Amino acid sequence: MAKSSNDKRIDYIEFSVGDIARSRDFYGKAFDWSFKDYGPGYCEFNDGRLTGGFALGGQGKAAGGPLVILYADKLDEIQRRVEEAGGKIVKPAYSFPGGRRFHFCDPDGYELAVWSER
Repeated sequence: MAKSSNDKRIDYIEFSVGDIARSRDFYGKAFDWSFKDYGPGYCEFNDGRLTGGFALGGQGKAAGGPLVILYADKLDEIQRRVEEAGGKIVKPAYSFPGGRRFHFCDPDGYELAVWSER
């Protein structure tokens, strides 16, 4: 059997959410993601490079676990869009070797970050 090009790579990310429509609205407005519904309890998202899903299953986890980090060419513009879509900035933009980033919480309380090169 031939080895898959996805062997040993992260293939999918799934968020347990309290309201799929709210999650679609937030990530669509903030990041222009596209969506495919699979019934009332599941929605797949596509960010243009990676797919994942929103599973109806209660509230998200605000702390702990892996930190999902997104990339943006224009960090300030994305921060504005995150805030306008209802995200809460929990760590304002700061510099680090190689770039800048900020952290935010989505409507379910998941903390994510966005970074940009200098």
